[in-house]
This record gives sequence, C-alpha cells and structure tokens, in this order.
Amino acid sequence: MNMNIPFTNSYGALPARFFTRQTAVPVRAPRLIRFNEDLAADLGIPHTDEATLAQVFAGNAVPEGADPLAQVYAGHQFGGFSPQLGDGRALLLGEVVDRTGTRRDLQLKGSGPTPYSRMGDGRAWLGPVLREYVVSEAMHALSIPTTRALAAVATGEPVYREAGGMPGAVLTRVASSHIRVGTFQYFAARRDLEGLRALYDYTVARHDPQAESPADLLDTVIRRQARLVAQWLSVGFIHGVMNTDNTAISGETIDYGPCAFMDTYHPQTVYSSIDAHGRYGYDNQARVIVWNMAQFATTLVPLMPDQDAAVEDFTAKVHAMPDLIETERQRLFGRKIGIAEPTADDAALVDDLLNLMAEARADFTNTFRGLIDGSARKAFADPDAFDVWADEWRARLKLEDDPEAVMRAANPAVIPRNHRIEQMIEAAVAGDYAPFERLIEILSQPFADNPEASDLKRPPQPAEVVQATFCGT
Repeated sequence: MNMNIPFTNSYGALPARFFTRQTAVPVRAPRLIRFNEDLAADLGIPHTDEATLAQVFAGNAVPEGADPLAQVYAGHQFGGFSPQLGDGRALLLGEVVDRTGTRRDLQLKGSGPTPYSRMGDGRAWLGPVLREYVVSEAMHALSIPTTRALAAVATGEPVYREAGGMPGAVLTRVASSHIRVGTFQYFAARRDLEGLRALYDYTVARHDPQAESPADLLDTVIRRQARLVAQWLSVGFIHGVMNTDNTAISGETIDYGPCAFMDTYHPQTVYSSIDAHGRYGYDNQARVIVWNMAQFATTLVPLMPDQDAAVEDFTAKVHAMPDLIETERQRLFGRKIGIAEPTADDAALVDDLLNLMAEARADFTNTFRGLIDGSARKAFADPDAFDVWADEWRARLKLEDDPEAVMRAANPAVIPRNHRIEQMIEAAVAGDYAPFERLIEILSQPFADNPEASDLKRPPQPAEVVQATFCGT
C-alpha cells in the first residue's frame, strides 16, 4: 500500500530506550469515517482513495518513510507516581514538517497493544475516537493550542469494555510533539542523566531553540502552560485528567479523555467519572498545572551545574506561576465582557458576574454571549441583581472603542456540548454519522451567529444532562 506522506523523522534517532519500535496490529475491515483534508493539505499529505486512507490510518499498511514506535514515559496520575507508563494503545507513525515549517507528529490511537499496555487491549472504541475528533477540532477553531484529528477509521472489530462489545475505531492524532512532563520524569526517576540530557537537547532543538539552559526551558514551558489553562477557563473547558503524562511540553491540549465543556457555571464543576475527589475540576486546573510544573522543574535540576541554586531558582519560577495564570485569566475574561485591555481594577467586575452566574446556575457560554444582545439577563432568576452589575458594567464600557466586537471575538456562540456529543456517539454507533459531520461543520465557526445552529446552542434539558464523562480506555 503506497501513500505519499512526506515523512522526515527525528524522534527515532534518540537512544533505543526512549521507545519500542513496532507496527500496528492489523484490523479486520477498516473503513474510513472521516479524513481531515484541510489539515492534510497543511501537512503536505495528498488526498487519495478512501480504501487506501482506511488501510493506512487503521495501521494495516505502513506508508513508505514511516517509523512506527511506541514512546515510553512515566507520570503522576491523580497525584500518585507511576515510574513507567508509555503509549499503551498508540504508535507514533512518523513526523512531517508542515507549511509553516513546524515539525508535527502523526500518531495512531487505538492501534493495538504495545509493551506499555499494562494488560490492556490497546484498542479504542468508536465513542472516544469521535469525541476527541470533534472536541480537538473545536478547540482548534477556538484558537486554543491543541492536538488535532487527521483521520478516524472504523476497524470492523468489537472492543470490549464494561458496557460489553462496542465498535472499534482508530484516531490519527497530529501534535507538535508527544513529549510530556512524564517523558522527563521517566528518565529523571531512573537517574538516567545521559537519557535526560538527550531528551532535553532534543526538546530544546524541536520546541525552544532560543533556550540556553534548563532554566530557560522551564520559563517557556511555564508560560505556555499558564496561557493554555487560562484559555481553558475562558471557554469553560475541563480537561478531566491533568496527569503529568497528559501535560505536553509544547503547551498543546492533549489526551481528550473525560473532557467536557461546562453548561451550568460553577467553579467546582467536575465531570470525569474517574475524578472522585475533584482534583481536576474546573477551578482546580489553575492549581494543578502549577503542581505539574513543579514536577517538571524537579526533573531539570540534575541537568544544572549548581543543583542547590537551581532548586532555589526553579522554586521561585514555579511560585510565580499563579500570578501568570491569573493575569492571563483576567485579560481573557475582561475581553469576554468587552474590555479590550483590562486592568487589575476590572477583575472585580468579572468576578462579580461569575459569582452571580454561580448563584443563578446560569449557562456559562450563553450568558457571556448574551451580553452582546442583552439576552444574558434572562439567565438570572433575580434579574435585579444582574441589573445592578450591568449598570456598573455599561459605565465601564463607555471607555471602550468597540466592546461588541471584542465580545464577539472572545465569546463563542456554540461549543461541543456534552449532551450533543453523547447523542452524536449514540447515532454513530447505530450507523448514522450525520450528527458527527454536522458538529464538525458548525463547530468550525464557533463565533458565528449561525441560525442553523440554534439547537446546538441550547443547554441540555433535565433528561439530557450529562452527569459524568468517561475516558474510554
């Protein structure tokens, strides 16, 4: 099977202990569900016939130049350290350089067991594959750094989970890299200084060539993560499983498992079925990412010539991170209420609105979008309280040039709501992919006032509320 993918691989040149080379386990009857032609064009991958695409992106055929391998890493999972994890159901197919000159990974998810599967089957069922496709592409349309979906392929084989046999699928994920905090933890935990140095050198060359020391790398990664989490908060996104092995050095959102966008606003919102204590709830994400960066900083200390001084310096950098997140959060939320360049004095105005929303159990997305046309008032059982806030808000907006334009650019009209995702999955399992295709089309323009998307803007009815989201492994 020949397919012209312009691979130019580099990760496989690292020492052999960084990965295990292997090919995917073939599937019975691969069938293409969707191929992201726009993304493929950016990557220099030409469209070909669906049968070839299905074979390649199911893992049945290895295209020329590919270098399939499973990466090893460690990680803190819900605070507990696992010294060896790794790609248990994924393979790095290879790397390409896109139109902008950025090196991108192509990874198959659900391609079969690897040495890191930990008794798992290495497969994915259709639901999580379609969820990641839809949500990751929606995040891209929201201009939030993210991995992306290149292809989804049905395998023609069942995958057995708690609910019984489910249709299997493989996702092809594109990322700036799959280097994680957990990748650094793997070598640091083994006191493998040579491996740690090789990983550091590779990461700097790939992501931060301006970095002159581990301290510089830490600075840039902290800044990327601070901005990313603030962006999540600004759209009501909850990752759900912010383990250190799910924290990418590139600053991209990665590993869409039990993720969700909030409907009703509350700062302690949790959806993930495996997050029993709310460690990765909405409001905790800003604290957890600081903790994750502390773990990353710890892995870099052995690379420093004066480790005692490095501990002091790195600790100060991590302790400064909450202020970075809060500054970015205030900037983004200020724009959500129409203030182009908010100051610290505007923070109270934002927080007062959020407090009112929490008390009223207002819809997060629709309330902010409703500030544009005045419909936000309807979200409050006590509109008088909103009116008091709105009087102060309107007075502040008199100082702005074009607050409506600022709000339209900051507040999506439509998000991938949980109940619509679940309905889409149910339809796909029954063989109907029209809801999947429609979500992708509508969510590609999240800031547009699309009259055809009115049903997708509606919060769930009581019977439609999704109480918990699941990882799908």
